[in-house]
Amino acid sequence: MNPLLVVDGYNVIGAWPEAERRSWSVEESRNQLLHALQDYGGYSGEDIVLVFDGYMSDRKIRTEERFGPVTVIFTRHAETADSYIERLVAETPRYRTVRVATSDGLEQSQVLATGATRLTSRELLRELRQTRQTGVQRASARSVQSGKNIEAQLPENLKAELERIRRG
Repeated sequence: MNPLLVVDGYNVIGAWPEAERRSWSVEESRNQLLHALQDYGGYSGEDIVLVFDGYMSDRKIRTEERFGPVTVIFTRHAETADSYIERLVAETPRYRTVRVATSDGLEQSQVLATGATRLTSRELLRELRQTRQTGVQRASARSVQSGKNIEAQLPENLKAELERIRRG
């Protein structure tokens, strides 16, 4: 079972200097965070749950959508992201590694009490950035080693068979 990373979305967005510097709207910030987490999930192998607070909205039901390794949750009216996260962590089997990204001190205490580990929003943002840089460097090294084309990666017998088919 893959490790689980639970992210308090608005908490992370509030700590994200790039979102403020670029004057992203709330919607753009959510989309950028989702893309960064999808990328991160591909590198890390973690399942990710990104939770957005619907407490002050008029949502009658909680919504859940999956985007690759990331499941995006919008809580329903009168349900905070914190309460959803606390419940999710408490219901997760103890043998599964769970990390929760939030800068909310009370939330951190609650998840630590249930056996999860926590990281602050800034720690998560730093981890996302570092993992992306490392992944890009590895991908660049692989493409240089492989001659930058797929043909260089094929076994000789397969190349010969494809050439035979091409020539008819």
